[in-house]
Amino acid sequence: MTSQTYHTDANRWQAVLNRDAQADGHFVFAVRTTGIFCRPSCRARHALRQNVLFYPDADAALQAGFRPCKRCQPDTLDPQQQKVNKVAQACRMLEQDVPVTLETLSQAVAVSPYHFHRMFKSVTGVTPKAWQQAWRARKLRDALAEGEAVTDAVLNAGFPDSSSYYRHADALLGMTAKQFRRGGEETAIYYALEDCRLGRCLVALSSRGICAVLLGDNDAQVIAELRNLFPSAQSQQGSPDFHQQIREVVMHLDNRPLPLSLPLDIRGTAFQQQVWQALRNIPRGETRSYQQIAAAIGNPKAVRAVAGACAANKLAVIVPCHRVVREDGSLSGYRWGVSRKAALLLQEKHSTES
Repeated sequence: MTSQTYHTDANRWQAVLNRDAQADGHFVFAVRTTGIFCRPSCRARHALRQNVLFYPDADAALQAGFRPCKRCQPDTLDPQQQKVNKVAQACRMLEQDVPVTLETLSQAVAVSPYHFHRMFKSVTGVTPKAWQQAWRARKLRDALAEGEAVTDAVLNAGFPDSSSYYRHADALLGMTAKQFRRGGEETAIYYALEDCRLGRCLVALSSRGICAVLLGDNDAQVIAELRNLFPSAQSQQGSPDFHQQIREVVMHLDNRPLPLSLPLDIRGTAFQQQVWQALRNIPRGETRSYQQIAAAIGNPKAVRAVAGACAANKLAVIVPCHRVVREDGSLSGYRWGVSRKAALLLQEKHSTES
């Protein structure tokens, strides 16, 4: 939601009646008869409308002579922001070369291990362990890309020894470190070409799962995009059996979603993984703004970075970056063309309405 959503007293009062947590931070309301002001989401009993005043923030309500509610504490950071701050502190602790236990992290932010684990995953979309592994993978990628020796890069990325790295090599890089340094030249990618409502589509599969779903106007266009994404991989067209295997992906593109039986090979930085998970949480028929996605991953200032992660998405529709729009609801850019984005949103809207 934007502050414009609450630009009238009628809108604000409705948010108070709904105890709308999304309205927190946009305004506070004060009650004349009690002399107390609250957040819109406060669970206290509602006052009569004629006794309620609205203020843009806690400072304004304090200057008007009202006291903060002890229940919702509107003069402090909102609960969601407190949660985000604790997770950000934990992320800084995780971004170091030595392993950090769940108990250490939870003690640092004064939360029980069980609740910290749930809180961390709700904000980032991944577990603390997965976050640190992603950070190590990013550090390892950077070192290998700069030509650092494999053993040195593995140890400098925080792996205690090379054997612990190789146990997780496939999940971290999708290939061995040596293959990564050579641009994936020894990896094999099979692809199939099909027609769908959005034009010509290419579905590519690595040894880990679906690694690309690309849209275009012709075969040459989508094959060129695949080879640009995986310049050193051995890409070749799959067998007829393989074509049958990826039919469920094409059905996704044709607005007939079925649960995918094939695993996904989603490679990206920890931040991109956060964004892509947030995109997959958007219900069909709905959209979110870049600002809302940034807020959902606990990084409200990272709007441009969110847009960059959407542009880097290689799995059309499966990771639904088409459901992200501008703050005013208008369509923004789309890797495979704004007209395809409009068509996707329209067919999803119609399918949910029917």
